[in-house]
Amino acid sequence: METVRFDQLELDERILRAVTDMGFEAASPIQAQAIPVQMEGRDVVGQAQTGTGKTAAFGIPLLQKIDPKSKKLQAIALCPTRELAIQVAEEIRRLAKYMHGIKVLPIYGGQDIVRQIRGLKDGTQIVIGTPGRVMDHMRRKTIRCDHVHTVIMDEADEMLNMGFLEDMETILSQLPEERQTVMFSATMPMEIQNIAKRFQREPVTVKVVKKELTVPKVTQYYYEVKPKTKVEVMCRLLDMYAPKLSIAFCNTKRQVDDLVQDLQGRGYFAEGLHGDLKQMQRDRVMNSFRSGATEILVATDVAARGIDVDNVEAVFNYDIPQDDEYYVHRIGRTGRAGKDGIAFSLVVGREVYKLRDIQRYCKTKIIPQAIPSLDDITTIKAEKIMEQVMDLINDTDLTKMVNIIEKKVLEEEECTSLDVAAALLKLAMGEENEDIIDCSRPARSLDDLDRYGRDGRNSRGRGSRGSRDGRGSRFGREGRYDRDGEDDMVRLFINIGKSQNIRPGDILGAVAGESGISGKMVGSIDMYDNYTFVDVPREYSDAVLRAMKDVKIKGKNVHMEKANGKGR
Repeated sequence: METVRFDQLELDERILRAVTDMGFEAASPIQAQAIPVQMEGRDVVGQAQTGTGKTAAFGIPLLQKIDPKSKKLQAIALCPTRELAIQVAEEIRRLAKYMHGIKVLPIYGGQDIVRQIRGLKDGTQIVIGTPGRVMDHMRRKTIRCDHVHTVIMDEADEMLNMGFLEDMETILSQLPEERQTVMFSATMPMEIQNIAKRFQREPVTVKVVKKELTVPKVTQYYYEVKPKTKVEVMCRLLDMYAPKLSIAFCNTKRQVDDLVQDLQGRGYFAEGLHGDLKQMQRDRVMNSFRSGATEILVATDVAARGIDVDNVEAVFNYDIPQDDEYYVHRIGRTGRAGKDGIAFSLVVGREVYKLRDIQRYCKTKIIPQAIPSLDDITTIKAEKIMEQVMDLINDTDLTKMVNIIEKKVLEEEECTSLDVAAALLKLAMGEENEDIIDCSRPARSLDDLDRYGRDGRNSRGRGSRGSRDGRGSRFGREGRYDRDGEDDMVRLFINIGKSQNIRPGDILGAVAGESGISGKMVGSIDMYDNYTFVDVPREYSDAVLRAMKDVKIKGKNVHMEKANGKGR
């Protein structure tokens, strides 16, 4: 399908600025078709399912028509449920971010009607409401429709199914005849067609028919997470499944940049791909990904179009896509050339309902999973190494290796071959696992993640990636620094913290980037509201302090010094 960018739709520059802030690069198919027609003032029947970007499809042209100087009610949008009314109101507010003076009010049953009346009296131009509550306000004369020039019916067939047909007809019959009527519906039953014939004037039909696609050989999982734990969960999954190449999808360019920074700060080989990159930069990122130098490609949906890499083992839906069809395109990046693939979706709050819509659309099963504990990760790593070991035993002549071990064990050392095997397994798994191999130690749940960032351990988590051998197998970090019982670290104080929207990854990136020391050498990062402590190797502390002079982090001037003037 042809890509239509928002800057091609002749939008008000304030709306375009808000769309850019939201990070959307191109219009979805329903948006590309519906917005120009509505901006012409035509009545519209839009046939599109949930998850196609309908809210922006009617919200953008609606905002183009609103007069912020007039405090009269100018538009009404009807929704079948209170949840949808709240969601639509929130998105229209985001689109109107720079259009000062525009007030959007959701009204629905179950909320104090006195509060709604007060909001209406304050001067509301756009009401988003359920049919029953809108009718209630119309009867009370707290909603006056004299200046309403636009009415929108969102998910009209769902309102029909919920018994709102008469309410819809009553509301429409009491609105000014000279108005624009826009209706969106996934299906077009006879009753909805009759409403269109009765209340619309020569409507233009805009239809987005989704292909019913399924993706074979892709196992799909989802994890319910909190926003602040998404990065940690993704890192645990990366460590647990250890894909050689993976793609992580975000909905916005800003989120791509943030996730890349977080992953790089934790030691992963990640690069971003979005519409702000020049072609030379895109080529560099893609060449690095195809060669395996970059293990994780973080991309927006638009930027990822045309990517054709056969060896992608995993796809991460870091953000749930706004369009169901995008989900199909995303997970189709793995499981190619007859190979198996795996897809992970990180779901926050009410997004689980969106995922159910996607599941119905794809006619597939997206399996809920418990978030892996650190012990789970250790067990899986050990199993993967043992699988490789068994393959070697079955496929390779190990006579020379056996002779070396027998000579060492029998003639030189007082140990068994089992001791040697255990030691080799420990080497292969890396030093970073030595404090979590003991499965008697309780696993940390996501509820413990905040404590994990504050209890003097490493607030960046334990997902840091180590060096790689020629076969691409993973080893732990060498020379890992930590404060626990170590005297070779110096604690430094920085005068910024969480209140300035600074994250541990920002601190790590600045220290490593400015001083030139490896990120894996940085120890604990303990972040508080207005300041942060970071541990660095004693031998590099003075160099770090010199390098951090006159440095800005996220545009903020910072001052760094040794904590309390002492080494610790």
